[in-house]
Amino acid sequence: MPEQFEVGFQPPVSHQDLPSREGDLPVEAIHDKLPTADGGWQPYKAAGKLEGKKALITGGDSGIGRAVAILFAMEGADSFIAYLPEEEKDAQETKSQVEKHGRKCYTMATDLTSPENCQKVADAARKELGHVNILVNNAAFQMMQQDITDITNDQWTKTFNTNIHPYFYLAKALVPHMKRGDTVINNASINAYIGRPDLLDYTSTKGAIVAFTRGLANQQVSKGIRVNAVCPGPVWTPLIPATMDKSAQEQFTAPLGRPAQPSEIATVFVFLAGPDSSMMSGQSLHPNGGTVVGS
Repeated sequence: MPEQFEVGFQPPVSHQDLPSREGDLPVEAIHDKLPTADGGWQPYKAAGKLEGKKALITGGDSGIGRAVAILFAMEGADSFIAYLPEEEKDAQETKSQVEKHGRKCYTMATDLTSPENCQKVADAARKELGHVNILVNNAAFQMMQQDITDITNDQWTKTFNTNIHPYFYLAKALVPHMKRGDTVINNASINAYIGRPDLLDYTSTKGAIVAFTRGLANQQVSKGIRVNAVCPGPVWTPLIPATMDKSAQEQFTAPLGRPAQPSEIATVFVFLAGPDSSMMSGQSLHPNGGTVVGS
């Protein structure tokens, strides 16, 4: 691994089977550091912005979800993370990293495509944390297909069952218990805005997430519960070697000259979870590395 994930550095092409794992990445992802002006990396500097807060994070075992849990911990929040049973090793590493910063991290392995399992996760999170101030809907599935005729009905259904239905189930279970100042943050994607053709089903779910975010925000705004979305561009996570072909991996970069690290996306979640974004609801933020899109 290079000491710096510098401009122009391209992760090597590799392959993982699903579910992909953080520990199998050929180049380690960065979860708790941010770039310096000279191209290096420095530790994230916390300021107690989430002191005493409690967060439920789906897909918290790896990638963006792990980075969110770690930065939340550095800012003073405890977390409850949900993930697939096959991702237990990664989840325990996230738990270890959170606890290293003096915060609690509860874990639950389950398949969130089931509404019953989503309810179990919500109930367990409320029991362990006492209250959920921040719901981070993050877990997702994608698989490249070049043409609509290549997407099986089963893949289409799986993508929607994974990427948007749990957002609804978990919000339905938790929002009624939220208080003024609590937040929901949904992980969408740049693909909802650029219409990526080789990820048609994934792109469709991310568009649904943006619309869901706007509608739920308008529904809950009078209660003081804020709902926003994050729309990342290319990010170096285990999903990339598991779901993208050689050509796509070779072109996996942003206008700034490299893919983002999970930590660079997690800072946006910190912003939306904390008081700095107190006047933002129904919005989509775009940490995409320089691609200009409509909001």
